Amino acid sequence: MLAADLQLGGLEDPFGGAPVLLDVRWALGRTDGRDRYEEGHLPGAVYVDLETELASVPSPASGRHPLPSAAEFQRTARSWGVGTDSRVVVYDDVGGTSAARAWWLLRWFGHHAVRILDGGLEAWRRAGHPLEVGLTTRVPGDVVVHPGGMPVLDADDAADLATSGVLLDARAAERYWGEVEPVDPQAGHIPGAVSAPTTGNLDDDGTFRSPHELEARFAALGVTRSAPVGVYCGSGVTAAHEVAALASVGVTAALYPGSWSQWSNDPGRPVATG
Repeated sequence: MLAADLQLGGLEDPFGGAPVLLDVRWALGRTDGRDRYEEGHLPGAVYVDLETELASVPSPASGRHPLPSAAEFQRTARSWGVGTDSRVVVYDDVGGTSAARAWWLLRWFGHHAVRILDGGLEAWRRAGHPLEVGLTTRVPGDVVVHPGGMPVLDADDAADLATSGVLLDARAAERYWGEVEPVDPQAGHIPGAVSAPTTGNLDDDGTFRSPHELEARFAALGVTRSAPVGVYCGSGVTAAHEVAALASVGVTAALYPGSWSQWSNDPGRPVATG
């Protein structure tokens, strides 16, 4: 699932051939992703706007980053140059925590030949490779999407899983505890969920921790190969990174796309703190 084994110099891909590169610069509260992309990106990479291309219109009922429709996503993915047989590599400058949303959506829509570039832009720079400036466009692709390629949860499923399996909360610990809440209407977490900040999947250099370390981390959080696992975050973005980390060690996890932004807007849903 990760592209740690790609040769950064030419991105020689285990899938074969040169992949479509997607640059997903995004972070909560920032709107300068495109500007940073134009200042320097991997040669040939296409900029992906998470807010408008990896999500549909937000609402209190569906959350801040609802899943796009099949028609929306197919049109968008084709504009990136993704074809039916394309190999895709996604990256960002925050350890893959935003690029994982593109990884997850492509797989959800049935395009499984996609990987996350381990370490992202900083790993590319550390390896001494050049960047390209300006805006890159590609010839439109012909990918055909089919929703349902990854497991998902709705709010009721998440509530059930918190007691019948393992529901991981991928937000920062202080948001889980209810000490702060910068964007959503209530502070706290889904009762029964376990705090598992996405940043815990990464080493200091922004690359994924070793498989052994990830296995140990998730085992300590109660994850086993026999119990069902789900993940949520603020709005279904960084939780996708945790799904990818789990997948890299052989654990299939469901994503709750509505996440806390949906849950906390429903006055009928209980909220836990501490």
